[in-house]
Order: sequence, then structure tokens, then C-alpha cells
Amino acid sequence: MVSAKSEHARKQDAEPPRADPGTAAALRFVVQKHDARHLHYDFRLELNGTLKSWAVPKGPSLDPRDKRLAVQVADHALDYANFEGRIAEGSYGAGEVIVWDHGVWHPLEAPAAAYAAGRLRFRLVGEKLTGAWALVRTRLPGSKAQWLLIKERDDSARAAEEYNVTEAQPQSVISGALIGQARAKQ
Repeated sequence: MVSAKSEHARKQDAEPPRADPGTAAALRFVVQKHDARHLHYDFRLELNGTLKSWAVPKGPSLDPRDKRLAVQVADHALDYANFEGRIAEGSYGAGEVIVWDHGVWHPLEAPAAAYAAGRLRFRLVGEKLTGAWALVRTRLPGSKAQWLLIKERDDSARAAEEYNVTEAQPQSVISGALIGQARAKQ
């Protein structure tokens, strides 16, 4: 017969170790499709209590050969991650916004230091975007920091000529709406 103490010890050994509660919280990411002056995708990563944000004109690509320009823009409040709707004319970013993808991200190295160094590597667990990615700051001239959003080679990578995720899945992951439909519903 197994004693209660040894049974408890056996269960503890079988359970995976628990992360420090201070670091266990998942970091959110969101990609918002934004029809402002020009259609683009706003790529946002939760870091240090805010959403670090980049405007990606062509949207993300699952092809590691594609290096997508990502222009850094102002940080956004965390509660903006779920915003979907219309930004009024005359306001910054006026136009339609849908939540194109969302989920959690896992940094592959110390995120604050990697961000400061200009080379942030991470894993995404979203509804459309998954796997390993990198944001790399460039030395291109301009008034705003320019980065490249790059899909790393892994099982979720796909050649652009085989599959274009932004064309194949244009809808919101929250409402199912497409750009143009949000305006019609209001």
C-alpha cells in the first residue's frame, strides 16, 4: 500500500514546475487591420505595461524570404488591443479598424533588452500567426524608427507563392467582419 505522503510526493514529481507568478502572465499581441489614409496592419506587442506598435504597410507574411517594413509608431494603451470600429474623421488614425489576429507572444530572450538592442525574437500563438518571428531595427533614414518584421523558418512558415495569409484570411478574429463591413453596420 502506498502512503499518503509518498503518493503526494509522486504527484508533485509528475507535475511540471510552476513559473514564478511575477513572470507567468502571458504577454498579448494583436494585429489590427487599419484602413486609414492607406490600408496597413498595426502590429502590437505587450511590453512593459503598454502595446509597442508598428505600422506594417503590406501586412505580415508567413514567408521567411519576405522582410516586411514595420514603421514604429506611438505606444498604445493595453485596452486598445480589443478595439474594433471606426476612428472618427479628424482624429489621429481616422478610418476603420478590425482585429485581424490576436493571441499571446513569448520572447525568446530578455524582451526589454532585445527591444532596446533592436533585435526582438519571439514566438506567436495566435489564430492566424504562429511560430517564430523577429523584429529587427534598420538603419534606414527617416523620422520614425523603421524595423523589419520577419517570419523565421519553422513548421508554420509558408512560401508566399503558396499562401498569402492576409489575402486568404482578411476577416476579423473577433467579429468576422471585413474592412468595409464595420462601416455598414454603424
